[in-house]
Amino acid sequence: MQPNTVVHAATIDLDRAPVPADQSLDGAPTTAVHPVTELAGLEVGVWEMTPGQMSDVEAEEVFVVLAGSATVAFADDSPTLHLQVGDVVRLAAGAETVWTVTETLRKVYLTGL
Repeated sequence: MQPNTVVHAATIDLDRAPVPADQSLDGAPTTAVHPVTELAGLEVGVWEMTPGQMSDVEAEEVFVVLAGSATVAFADDSPTLHLQVGDVVRLAAGAETVWTVTETLRKVYLTGL
């Protein structure tokens, strides 16, 4: 992405792929990621997951929920997050999570390179 341009994150076309079998816990979720730009040592992009459940190990990340709803549960017994449109979330690197998406979730994320 060049300076002084716009990307419509809510409607950008994404190429989805099935969640790997070792991460898929329920349903047949798919995910997609589209890096948009780099800024000051951060990657900025769009990520999406369709309904279902998957496990993951997180990167240090901040994101804003653009669409959908989900919960994120943590293996370390941190409180479960209930995500909705407009939420701003920070995840810690190495956090072991279980994502349960009830309505296709799309987010804009910032993470270290």
